[in-house]
Amino acid sequence: MRTAREILAGAHTIAVVGASRDPQKPAHWVPKSLQEQGWRVIPVNPHADRVFGEQAYARLADIPVHVDLVDVFRPAREAPRLVREALAIGAGGVWLQSGITSPQARQAAHDAGLEYVEDRCVGTERALAQMVVGGTTPRSEVYRGLRPRAEPEVRPLVRHHRIGAPGTEQHPVRLSAAAPWLAPKHRAVCRSAPRVWTEGRARTRICRIRARYGASAPT
Repeated sequence: MRTAREILAGAHTIAVVGASRDPQKPAHWVPKSLQEQGWRVIPVNPHADRVFGEQAYARLADIPVHVDLVDVFRPAREAPRLVREALAIGAGGVWLQSGITSPQARQAAHDAGLEYVEDRCVGTERALAQMVVGGTTPRSEVYRGLRPRAEPEVRPLVRHHRIGAPGTEQHPVRLSAAAPWLAPKHRAVCRSAPRVWTEGRARTRICRIRARYGASAPT
C-alpha cells in the first residue's frame, strides 16, 4: 500500500464530503488550498449549490466524473457508509481528516483493496511535502490570506569618505582607517557606534582624530 503522501500525489480529482461554505472552517480552507495548488476539488454538500467556485453535489453517486480520492469531513459514524459509496463510484481511496477514525471503515477498505488514510489532515501533508499536482514544488501563493514578506533592502557600507576639521588646515583622514563608523550626514553604519551623529559630536570626534594622528594621519 502507498503512503499518505503518495496517495495524495497520485490524485488529481478529489471529492470533499462535508465541504463547507464558511471560509473560517477547515472544511472550506483546507480543500481550497488544494484547489489553489492545482487539484480539482469537487464539493459534496446537499445544502449548497456551489462551494469555492465549484458545482456542489448532494451525494458521491451524483458526481459525473471519475474521483481519485474521497476526502471526508464528516463524523466517524458516517465513515463506513462513505467507504461503501466510494467503492460504488470506483474511487481510488478514502481519506478521513484529523480526529476522524473508524475501525469499521478501515476494515471495509482493507477488505475491498481500497487505499485508506485516517486521522490525518490532507492540507498538512500537502504543506509539509511542498506538493502540488504532479509532485513539484509550489509557487509562493496566498495561503489563508498571508503573503510572504519582501526581503529588506540591503544598503552598502560607506568606507572611503574623507573628513576634515572645519575651519582648520589639517590633513584629510581616510574614513575607513580613522573612523569607519562615521558616515555622510553623520549616520552610523556600525552597531558599536551611536545611532545618530549630531554636528557637534561629529566635530568633536574629528578633532580627537586630528590630535591623535596629526601630520602622520593615514590617507
